[in-house]
Formats: sequence, C-alpha cells, structure tokens
Amino acid sequence: MLLLEKLKKIDATIGIVGLGYVGLPLANASAKAGYRVIGFDVDAGKIDKLYSGHSYIEAVSDADIEATADLSDWTVDFSRIKECDVVVICVPTPLNQHQEPDLSFVEDTARVIAKHMTPDTLVVLESTTWPGTTEEVMKPLLAESGHAIGRDIFVGYSPEREDPGNATYRTKTIPKVIAGDGPDAQAMMEAFYGAVVETVVTVPNPTVAEAVKITENIFRSVNIALVNELKLIYDEMGIDIWEVIDGAATKPFGFMPFYPGPGLGGHCIPIDPFYLTWRARAFDVPTRFVELAGEINTNMPHHIVHRTREVLDLEKGKGLNGAKVLLVGVAYKKNVSDMRESPAMRLMQLFDEAGAEVAFVDPHVPVIPPMRDYAMFEGQTALSVDAIADGGFDVVVIATDHDAVEYEPLLKLGCPVIDTRNAIAKRGLPMDGVTKA
Repeated sequence: MLLLEKLKKIDATIGIVGLGYVGLPLANASAKAGYRVIGFDVDAGKIDKLYSGHSYIEAVSDADIEATADLSDWTVDFSRIKECDVVVICVPTPLNQHQEPDLSFVEDTARVIAKHMTPDTLVVLESTTWPGTTEEVMKPLLAESGHAIGRDIFVGYSPEREDPGNATYRTKTIPKVIAGDGPDAQAMMEAFYGAVVETVVTVPNPTVAEAVKITENIFRSVNIALVNELKLIYDEMGIDIWEVIDGAATKPFGFMPFYPGPGLGGHCIPIDPFYLTWRARAFDVPTRFVELAGEINTNMPHHIVHRTREVLDLEKGKGLNGAKVLLVGVAYKKNVSDMRESPAMRLMQLFDEAGAEVAFVDPHVPVIPPMRDYAMFEGQTALSVDAIADGGFDVVVIATDHDAVEYEPLLKLGCPVIDTRNAIAKRGLPMDGVTKA
C-alpha cells in the first residue's frame, strides 16, 4: 500500500479541515512531526492571521506557527483536497434548537472531500458525534466520489481530546484513541497518529471510538451534576460543599473530586450527552440518568440568578430589575478565552431578561465575539479595573475564576459578591459579604 508507506516515511500531505480549537493544534503537531500540512477553513480571516504568523488560540503560539511555516499551507480553496493523502475533519457538531445533533458541517465537509479527493486517501473524522456516524453517514457520503471504500479510499475515526488551558497535556502528549474501518485503514491510522502523538490507543472499530468520546464526557457531565445537586442540598443544611469535596478528596481510592459551578461550558460536556440520548431513542433505550444530569446542569444558571436575587433583596432591599451586575469571567473555564457554550453568557442573558444592567470583566475576553445564541451581546467590551471601581455596582457575580483576575478590588466595591467558583475562599481572602452559590 503506497499510502501506508508514505505515512511511515513521513512523506505524506495531511489536510486538516476546520482550524479551530481542535484542527489548528493537530495541524501544528502534524507539521512538527515532519508532515506537509494544508489547513482548510471557510474563515478567510483565520487564514490571513496564520499566514502573517499569528495564532488565535492559546494552545498554539505564534512561535509554533513560525516554527512550522515551511511545512504549513493555509487555504479557503477546498479543491486542494486533491493534494492530500490524509484528510482530517475537525468541524463543529452542535445541537439544533430541539437539542438534536446537527451534523450539517460534517456532512457538507464529507461531500466536498468526496468531490475533490483522489484514490489512495485516508479520511478521518475527529468531530464528536453519536456512535455509528462514521459507518452510517461518512462512508455513504464519501462513496459518492465513485471510489471504493476500503480499496481506493480509507476511513477512520479518532475522537479529539483537546483541553483548552491545560498546561500539562497538549495534542502530542494526550493519548490518542484511534480506529480504522478495516485492517488497512487501521494500519494507516496507526502510522499517521503514531508519528504525531506519543501514545496511540487502538480500539476495534470507529463505532467503539465514537462511543469512547461520548462516554468520557457523559462521565464528567453526570459527576458534575451530582456535585451540583449536592451543593443545593448542602446549602440548605448550612454545609459548605467545597469543604466536603476537599475532605472527601483525601481518600486515596474510590473517590474522584468534581466541583460545582454555574453550569456547563465548552463544546463537549453540555452537548455530547444529548448525542447519545438522541441515538438511544432509535433503539428504544431510555437514558434517564444521562438526561437527569443534563437537566440539573442546565438549571444551574437559574439557581445562580435566584440566589443573586435573594442576596440583593436581603442586603440591599432591591431586586434585579434596575440593578447593576458585574459578571466576572465570561469564558467557559478559567484561564482561556474559549466562549463555547459558556454558562456565563446564559447568566448574562438571564440577568438582562430580569431587567438588570450587566457589565463584565475578563482578562482573556476583551470583547464578546459573535455567538449564535447570544447575538444581542456581540461587541460588548470588558471593563477596565478603573471602570470597575467607578461602576456603582449592586452585586458582583464570579462566573469564571481566572487566575489573572484581581479579586481583592472586587471585595472593596462595597457590594455583595456571589462566588460560584469558590474563588475568594481558595485565595484566602476575607469572606465578608461573599456568598458561595
């Protein structure tokens, strides 16, 4: 097999479709491994930035882009798929308004690949999806090319495992689950990913690999829902959930700490469970546990707003209508700029609907970018430290506990602080006027 030999000799061209939080790190890691890389994206702005040597995500630095410039090419011209020996699909897989899988980006990409690909090409899907997508969706679309699956073109699946902001694990060092559709595709997957990452974990087929990713994120969703519910219970009992978790985490076996928050964010945990529940309905299998976890996590922003209203009423004798709210952190997790499915944006929307005037501070997000569900906040800018001091706020709500945030000035504003992340206590700061929520 010519392609397998090219992959083993690091003499293949790798096409990465979708240059976001998954695709760009993979493109950079592939180039660092010695492969020639062509990165594809519909956003010409991203292409321009990359050609000028600038990255737009934290996981890939400007130095990384510069170091691989000789092996990297960036384009909006999808006809250049024909130049690629391997094509990896890293496009979004969101939910539609009915909380059902939206595979339109994957399907459109597969059709474009089928139109331009040449024989002896490996096509890999990395986008998170329901078990069976590679077999039932990808293969039929790629077969429209007229090339035979398993003879002329080869198909595989490898779930992305990126963790924005994680300084310990990067694309190269995160163990990579892979699966090819048949032994030839499996060998190609092992050769390609084995050259790019340190550890490859082979599973029997793409459907198992798809289920691996779904399972990883449902595990996290369910456990986060558990501590969120325990938080509500322990609050009523006057027990601090953070102190409980810290105590339980000292057990060296049988316990893994998860922490409560204002809701779920990121592309994976808020979305992946719904991919399984949707798929399970086709088999008449109930997913009560998974759906309950989603319900608990989805309701957390409402709880935070309710708690904020209670505190305002108790300490200031006023409601949310007309109140000035300072939201601290709008990214979905600490120390990143990633806004995907951020619970802070849901909080901002709920406060706005309650009649509050909402401003925000976030050292990683100077301006709220275009977002499908929160178009009304697009372009709103973060406040400076000086503007915070003069803001006349009625309440501060800490939604994301960035390390770069200055927390002491928040305590000097003379208004209640609603801390959803235990940020104040973790830093040993005075708790006067602070409510853990």
